[in-house]
Amino acid sequence: MKPKSKILIIAGSDSSGGAGIQADIKTVTALGGYAMTAVTAVTSQNTKGVKSIASVPIKNFQKQLTMVLDDIGTNAVKIGMLHNTKVIKCVYKILKKYKLKKVVLDPVMIAKSGTKLVSNNSIKYLKELIFPLSYLVTPNIPEAEVLTGYSISNQEQMIRAGKKIITMGAKNVLLKGGHLKNKMIFDILVSKKEIKIFPKRKIKTKQTHGTGCTLSSALATCLSQKKNIYKSCKISLKYVDDAILTAPGYGKGFGPLNHLVSFNLRKTNV
Repeated sequence: MKPKSKILIIAGSDSSGGAGIQADIKTVTALGGYAMTAVTAVTSQNTKGVKSIASVPIKNFQKQLTMVLDDIGTNAVKIGMLHNTKVIKCVYKILKKYKLKKVVLDPVMIAKSGTKLVSNNSIKYLKELIFPLSYLVTPNIPEAEVLTGYSISNQEQMIRAGKKIITMGAKNVLLKGGHLKNKMIFDILVSKKEIKIFPKRKIKTKQTHGTGCTLSSALATCLSQKKNIYKSCKISLKYVDDAILTAPGYGKGFGPLNHLVSFNLRKTNV
């Protein structure tokens, strides 16, 4: 099997392999893509939490991007942890210079353990510079609350927040509903034209390390293979669910997913 498309991943490294660049590479590969990376920061972490974060020097980070784009190119971009304003401004310039499309932004702000990963100033620049260049933004509820200033506790408030993020320039928003305290979860896709709701039963588990990274990378991979946004969401959400359900159970905290979960995309009802 040859790779069907090329995906450039811009994100931080997770030493435990469950989230960040490591989860992104596994996801892209599992879904038939060719993964390339630009590392923004190196974290020391495991399933129990983040111990330290070290930024990659900005010149080194920029060179990672240009070396890939000047040679191999890409069909889609997945953006995860940008960490500081220098990195955000650099990504903005690169996205503009290379006219990159199919940009999926996972606005990573808080680690599963509760560690804050970006500053308030960085969030401001993220909204002003990166949102207008994003084809799809994938916040969870706490992130959407930070981005919009809204309190979110039900579907209607999720849709309201999604619409607000659209006004910030994003073309589409997939708002993840896993933080709501309900038996059913609703992930909601909001665009200027329509709203699509993906309902599912909540899975009671601690094997959730890297779910956001995995979902956004799956979405970027599907979009890079010319699937429409609805189909990309449906496939990617199922992939993440299956990866949670078959998780290996590693670690003493929030465990990683099974990125090798076998599920045949052609059998997915779309």
